[in-house]
Amino acid sequence: MTALLGIDIGTSASKGCLVAEYGRLISQEQVPHQTSMPRPGWFEHDAQTIWLQDFGSLCRRLTAVGTAPAAVCISGIGPCLLPADSEGTPLRPAILYGIDTRASAEIAELTALLGDKEILSRCGSPLTSQAIGPKLRWLRNNEPGVWARTRRFFMASSYLVHLLTGEYVLDHHSASQCDPLYDLGKRCWAEDWAIEIAPGLELPRLLWPGEVAGHVTAKAAALTGLQQGIPVLTGTIDAWAEAFSVGVSEPADLMLMYGTTMFLVQVVDRAVPDPRLWTTSGILPGTLTVAAGMATSGALTSWFADLTGASFEELLAEADAVGPTSGLVILPYFAGERTPLFDPAAKGVIAGLTLHHGRGHLYRALLEATAYGVRHNLDVMAETSGPPSVVSAVGGGTRGGLWLQVVSDVCDIAQRIHEVTIGAAYGDARLAAEGLGLGSVGWNPPVSTVQPDQEAHERYLPTYELYRELYPATKDIVHRLGASGSGT
Repeated sequence: MTALLGIDIGTSASKGCLVAEYGRLISQEQVPHQTSMPRPGWFEHDAQTIWLQDFGSLCRRLTAVGTAPAAVCISGIGPCLLPADSEGTPLRPAILYGIDTRASAEIAELTALLGDKEILSRCGSPLTSQAIGPKLRWLRNNEPGVWARTRRFFMASSYLVHLLTGEYVLDHHSASQCDPLYDLGKRCWAEDWAIEIAPGLELPRLLWPGEVAGHVTAKAAALTGLQQGIPVLTGTIDAWAEAFSVGVSEPADLMLMYGTTMFLVQVVDRAVPDPRLWTTSGILPGTLTVAAGMATSGALTSWFADLTGASFEELLAEADAVGPTSGLVILPYFAGERTPLFDPAAKGVIAGLTLHHGRGHLYRALLEATAYGVRHNLDVMAETSGPPSVVSAVGGGTRGGLWLQVVSDVCDIAQRIHEVTIGAAYGDARLAAEGLGLGSVGWNPPVSTVQPDQEAHERYLPTYELYRELYPATKDIVHRLGASGSGT
């Protein structure tokens, strides 16, 4: 039996799984951890106490079943920035992905320097809090002592690959989120811009996520319990590994990830960069993806459950009894919004409240708000790349039937639910199978499909139009509220 090890380093937990031929799950484990928030808008991980310790713990637990993996592949949060010296030793905690907004001044600075149209054309995405280039610039501007020693940079997956193999590599997909350091059209580093933004920085060798980066060294074997000499796949950013876990790999395949936030990844056959989305390299060689992400989704339902003290079962039953629609329109921008608005100053809005509305109406309206946000992103993606032909739903939210149904009804899409819902770690194992030439045909088949209700869809259409009108109508007011600091 050939076993494959997949490990994913997440924002609040790391997960791993051991998978046999044909995608059969042998074992799975999870390790929780904390994210540091040293200042407002700053989110960090210590690479050695979180990434390395989690990885080692998961390796030992997963191999305790007595099955030695033939290969390992790692994914992780990203894009994030871990500055390191020439030996790969971290110099400070890693600055995390788009939730870390410290580099807003550097985003404006680099956009003015290079030109917004030029950045979009060459890199596929505008500069936002998601991009690595402004974070490097922030480091250079604000921590000159650290910057003077910085020679390399890592993400969660590439750091662990380096520790296991000694290789300094990064996958093409992760590199394509290092805007503006990567040329999307040429599939290589934009070295002229890299020298301008981060002089003296050694750029990693580029590989595709399913390529072998190297082999486990004797030192790494002693540290992790893995067998010396087994291949280590390059890996990638977690959301794209999760998309691969359900077979999203062909043009017009789309992953819809239900979690604390909502994330969408669609494979496309051509790139039409749009400032409202992220256009990136894909998982498999030569592929491209467009991606979208909402700042909150499951975070809203958790917030409301905590606020009311009700269980999710109670809230779902009450929301289900309301039926479509709730009679309310909520803007789900409680933590700003990413695509397609890119407005970190956006705020939540609840419109249409009366004394008639109760807890069930509000909970239903929150589910509908996330569905309208998904629809908004799908509309933009359809404009640039065409609509999806197959939608696969993933994430913890897939266990709540009403939420899935509301999204299908609002968006008029069918959503496939797959057998294994572990997520990115399972996608890592699948990448390893492809990288070793074992193939993954038949892995993780769909087991059910949520179909849209056409009558409900028609009822949602006018409310969706109101949703689209509500943000521009209230934008200035909520920005001024945010600037005043009232209630924060």
